[in-house]
Amino acid sequence: MTKKQKIIKIIKILHEKFGNPECALKYKTPFELLVAVSLSAQCTDKRVNMVTEEMFRKKGINTPEQFSEMELEEIETLVKSTGFYRNKAKNIKKTSKILLEKYNGEVPQEMKELVSLAGVGRKTANVVRGEIWGLAEGITVDTHVKRLTNLIGLVKGDNPIIIERELMNMVPKEYWIDISHYLILQGRDICIARRPQCEKCEINILCNFGKKKNKNKNLS
Repeated sequence: MTKKQKIIKIIKILHEKFGNPECALKYKTPFELLVAVSLSAQCTDKRVNMVTEEMFRKKGINTPEQFSEMELEEIETLVKSTGFYRNKAKNIKKTSKILLEKYNGEVPQEMKELVSLAGVGRKTANVVRGEIWGLAEGITVDTHVKRLTNLIGLVKGDNPIIIERELMNMVPKEYWIDISHYLILQGRDICIARRPQCEKCEINILCNFGKKKNKNKNLS
């Protein structure tokens, strides 16, 4: 079985399990999503949603205009619990200014324009483009995607750029957006980092790690 055949089978199995997946981050505008994804680095979506609920809804701070006018220390206080808050606050403020100066306060659609924003890499850009406009120029590679694709045997290594490139060569383009959702959901549900539940995993027969674990269990 080729890697392309394997990933298509995995997609079908996880589609049956999860249906049409949605982004776990809560947002109402492209800018809110951009901020939320930026905050999600090294932080759980649950924590980010708590922070953005307080910031976007309760305090009503959710536009580039507002963030660009705020003192950096104010933004740091708002996002502190997401970790790495100084860099995140600095990037949010800088990005807000860029959006106002270059894009009339709107989040651009093009990949090259998105990655030119402060603190925005391909992961963030892929999420925003896929969620807001259904555009796929690449595949979102977060920690779950990186871990599962290595365990399954689709890729080797931890460089997200290389992983993304390799996945793009084996995953049909119509699944570029969904594949990340499926692997993230499976990583949270079954293939948990510290205790993967291979015996319960719906794709264990297609996973190199799962098959090896089952083999070792049968030999013991």
